[in-house]
Amino acid sequence: MTRSVTKPTLQHFPGDKLLDAVQERVGTDAVPLAKPPAGSGLKPVMGERGLPLVGKSLKMIREGEQTAYVMRDKYGDVFWTNAFGTKMVFAVGPEAVQAILQNKGKVYSQDGWVYFIGPFFTRGLMLLDGEEHHLHRRIMQEAFTRPRLEAYQTQVQDIIDRTVPDWPTDQPMPMYPAVKQLSLDVATEVFMGAEPSDETHALTGAFIDTVRAGTGFVRTEVPVLKTRWNKGLAGRRKLDAYFRRLIPAKRASEDTDLFAALCHVETEDGLKFSDDDVVNHMIFLMMAAHDTSTITATAMAYYFAKHPEWQDKARAESLALGTDRPSIDELDSLVTLDMVFKESMRLVAPVPAFVRRTTEDTDLLGQYVPKGTIINVVPGALHLLGDHWVSSEEFDPTRLADPRNEHKAHRFGYAPFGGGAHKCIGMAFGTNEVKALLHKMLTTYTFEVPVDYEIEWDHTSLVCPTDDFPVTLRRLA
Repeated sequence: MTRSVTKPTLQHFPGDKLLDAVQERVGTDAVPLAKPPAGSGLKPVMGERGLPLVGKSLKMIREGEQTAYVMRDKYGDVFWTNAFGTKMVFAVGPEAVQAILQNKGKVYSQDGWVYFIGPFFTRGLMLLDGEEHHLHRRIMQEAFTRPRLEAYQTQVQDIIDRTVPDWPTDQPMPMYPAVKQLSLDVATEVFMGAEPSDETHALTGAFIDTVRAGTGFVRTEVPVLKTRWNKGLAGRRKLDAYFRRLIPAKRASEDTDLFAALCHVETEDGLKFSDDDVVNHMIFLMMAAHDTSTITATAMAYYFAKHPEWQDKARAESLALGTDRPSIDELDSLVTLDMVFKESMRLVAPVPAFVRRTTEDTDLLGQYVPKGTIINVVPGALHLLGDHWVSSEEFDPTRLADPRNEHKAHRFGYAPFGGGAHKCIGMAFGTNEVKALLHKMLTTYTFEVPVDYEIEWDHTSLVCPTDDFPVTLRRLA
């Protein structure tokens, strides 16, 4: 389908074909990351330098995991390149991913995230290591118990019920921003315990700026300039001030939102969060809650629209459930919806990378990785590469059910939520939110796109459709 580009972006701009041609020819010689120590028996990690100064940053932003496919064909499941101002190793095979995420030798630190988002998500749960991470996770887990999840889900359903029926019908509507606004309302009301207002809407821009800052080319504060980095720092300051101001009232309240839960939760041995902890975790959780849910819900709507036979099958199961407000157990019983949920995350990974940094010289599958090296696990590539997937680029939810179960061929062959000690703590909450939203959409509308429509994803930070994904909703009779 022909797309009209209304303004230059990193996906499309005058001269982009010339840039592609240059990137195919410059900095593509195979070179080792580092020479292994004598007598170690290790091989070097092989890769390419990319363009001067920017390495393969532009290529990764413009092509996403496609860059990893090409590099993997040349160098195997572990390779390196220059990107975003430093040398990085990439892992795209199940064995390498398992070694990194399980981290049995304690050599893969969360400090890799600090390079990208440290100034904007200071001491968020994802950035902590070792015993400190274990302690904070143990406290935070009290905010994600089953009774709390059920209470949150009631609030989520209220927002879905008042929002989805009012979406426009019988004409193309931009689905991505509609879902994003709904997810932000969920984050505002369920996580923050606040009603949507001018103040909370202003925070939306701050969250977006903090997320996008991590892939900025200028990676330090520069006065006056409106760089991504500067905007991200300003966003962090705004968010910090907002949450810090409200903590005393939340500690004194009997509210049931996540913000209040973090202020109140205490383990059996008396451990609880400080004010700084609450601020840091709220800012991180707000970002994680709305962005990943938006991506997955948008991807599911797209695949349902492209494959009406799956849409019809999922709708039949949702209608048979006989309720507009399904419980968590009832959502879990929707087999087709679950298969499409998992297949959508396989094809469109909601988190583009899980980042680590080596704390000492390391043997990664027989290859030498020096101390201090940033390592990226790339789930988008992991989910498409490898012998355990059949026709991996095709949408086929049956691969995730008996008897095929391709996602279970290797324990770490499918990892949309990460793995090991740092597996997503909000996995159940996000899953419930997305399934409840799609259940409501399926029982309210049909979704349509032109037969030749193909979505294009922008990989500048977290993925989003370049055209906001126009879809036509038609109300069920």
